[in-house]
Amino acid sequence: MFAARSKNRHSQLEHTTGSSLTQRLARAAAVHPWRILVAWGLVLVASMVAIATLIGSAFTSDGSITSNPDSMQAEQVLAENFSQADRIDDAVIIYSADLTADDPEFRGFVGDVRSSIEATGAAHTVRDPYATHGSGISDDRHAAVVTLVLGPDPETGIVEVIDEVVAADADAAFVVDVTGTNTLDHDFTELSESDLTNGELKIGLPAAMIVLVLVFGALVAAFLPVSIAILSIIVTVAISSVLGQFTSLSFFIVNMITAMGLALGIDYSLFVLSRYREERQAGRDKIGAIIATGGTSSKAVLFSGSSFVVALLGLLLVPDTILRSLALGAIIVGVVTMTAALTLLPALLSLLGDRVNALRLPIVGRDHPAESPFWTKAVSAVVRRPGTFLAAGLLVLLAAALPVLGLHTGTAGVSSLPDDSYAKAGALALERSFPGTTTTDPAQVVISGNVTSSDVTAAIEEFEASVADDPDFGPSQQRVAENGQVAVVSVPLIGDPDHAQARRGLERLRNNLIPAAFDGTDTGVLVGGTTAENVDYSDVINKWLPIVLAFVLGLSFILLTLVFRSLVLAATAVVLNLLSVGAAYGLLVLVFQHGVGADLMGFQQVERVEAWVPVFLFSVLFALSMDYHVFLLSRIRERYAQTGDTNEAVVHGIAATGRLITGAALIIVVVFTGFAAGQLVMFQQMGFGVGVALLVDATLIRMVVVPAAMALLGRWNWYLPSWLGWLPELHVEGDTETSVSPADLPAPVPMPV
Repeated sequence: MFAARSKNRHSQLEHTTGSSLTQRLARAAAVHPWRILVAWGLVLVASMVAIATLIGSAFTSDGSITSNPDSMQAEQVLAENFSQADRIDDAVIIYSADLTADDPEFRGFVGDVRSSIEATGAAHTVRDPYATHGSGISDDRHAAVVTLVLGPDPETGIVEVIDEVVAADADAAFVVDVTGTNTLDHDFTELSESDLTNGELKIGLPAAMIVLVLVFGALVAAFLPVSIAILSIIVTVAISSVLGQFTSLSFFIVNMITAMGLALGIDYSLFVLSRYREERQAGRDKIGAIIATGGTSSKAVLFSGSSFVVALLGLLLVPDTILRSLALGAIIVGVVTMTAALTLLPALLSLLGDRVNALRLPIVGRDHPAESPFWTKAVSAVVRRPGTFLAAGLLVLLAAALPVLGLHTGTAGVSSLPDDSYAKAGALALERSFPGTTTTDPAQVVISGNVTSSDVTAAIEEFEASVADDPDFGPSQQRVAENGQVAVVSVPLIGDPDHAQARRGLERLRNNLIPAAFDGTDTGVLVGGTTAENVDYSDVINKWLPIVLAFVLGLSFILLTLVFRSLVLAATAVVLNLLSVGAAYGLLVLVFQHGVGADLMGFQQVERVEAWVPVFLFSVLFALSMDYHVFLLSRIRERYAQTGDTNEAVVHGIAATGRLITGAALIIVVVFTGFAAGQLVMFQQMGFGVGVALLVDATLIRMVVVPAAMALLGRWNWYLPSWLGWLPELHVEGDTETSVSPADLPAPVPMPV
């Protein structure tokens, strides 16, 4: 008994007099601030040079699944065995309400359009709609379709084609539209860049500044977190530009870096800066306050950032180059932001001192007590009746999560684009004049083997007969490669390639019609095309989602157990974060699939949630939720180590951090609200999902469920079985030693004005 007490006494003494890594970094930055500033200044200059010289060749707009599904294999076989001239990339639709294709004026206009496109050199093939028995003329004779095969640079080529289409459309006698694979990619890229820029710079950053000013009440204090965030973003973009020279990175990584850089840079700076101000209000001198902050909030930032990185590691498992790029960008910016918050921010605080509170604003600029009276009253009410509040909170969360049972994933497709986009206007024109007969996105049934043999020929004929006059398919077309080893049957799928009818047609092809025709023949049959690619992508993401969940949950549980030396706290944190993610999923389905409140919020109702959104949301939301949870629990444990009273520690911890966590969450909410205000439904879903989940997490989870659960668990919160007693004491709740010897203090340095 005495030995156990002596060991515990020694552990407490070591904790009190020890010095953690974050505390030593804070002391070094406080004592030698100009060295830190110069070092970061050199990093910033090097980063800007790297961006200026490398960013142009670092990122790509292409994305791909690396697991090589059937649709990709089909595309490879087609590319190896058929000429480019055999395919259709894009289509220009020419319509006249008054003239028909037989009128000389109509025919001459079509010739002029073809000539203007050919003159650009953008297209490898510009087909004549009047050739091959007028197959490019609509049944009512009022429309013609000019199908295109673009050259080796389709991204530039489609821009030139669109310019010619816009010029031709100026003729009052005709309506000219364009649609197809490259047109859709062009529209998607333009809209995504616009949505992301508006979301981050025009809405997110200004709104974040407003929230920071309200939280700190002083312009200088509000400016510091934004400065840290911007610096972290620049450095991370530079690092990514270097990595992009060696591996394929999506251009979306820049948007992920910007969003997460703003979120984490502001959050971590907010936590550190607030604790510094709190220590100064408690009477510590400047250097002592910085070092005390280094041993408490800075330490929590280190472990919060570590949990953020762990939660995003799961995305690296998914065989999708875009998701891996997003994860890599978020992980790098998380590490850079942590480093800046632990080194640069203490140096800036050392130089500014109490001038960090300069330029105070009326009302919001007054000093706030360490514990918020509002949060103290609210949480005290919860811990008095924990069972009632926990049951109510869980019921609300489960009710919000219930619609997730009807989640369908896929791709919204061209129909979800704005009406004035080129691809959507062209798709509507094509469907109106050539319903089911001409499409740039047919299913490509690729047959490999001796396709000229009698049994394979008979199988192909049987297959073509099975799709003829079927309401799910248009008229099929067959081509045979010159080597006689590959045949392709192009089968138009009715409607938008990403809608339910097209998906149903693809499923029937793969599961019924193709096996019925080709079983027993010595052939391999693959199905490619846009619908097949989208379905395969959804299947791959859905396959990896539970793997990512298990990986992230397992690593997070291990990390939390290590950090807090408690199985109960780790398990509770994982369950509560799952509940907030589940609620976000459910509300996502309710709004976007069922349309509840969609019109009110300016969102589109669609058949499916974008396939990548659930796995992306899980990783990002879990990362951010864990971020806040570690910071909150570290403050609770800090008070529990002082008092031994769980309820009092819970009330103090939430009252001391509630204003900060809510402010930090609100900043991320407004950043992602900018995305939700965009035109692309995938960004609407992403922005809404992140925003609503963090609102739930910062209010219902942190204000009600966490304190109620911890109050009910009592001393069980800190349970660690004896067989895990070997785990190291990390003391995430902080180091209390803040004294500084005279030798540590720097010589007086003139402060620049």
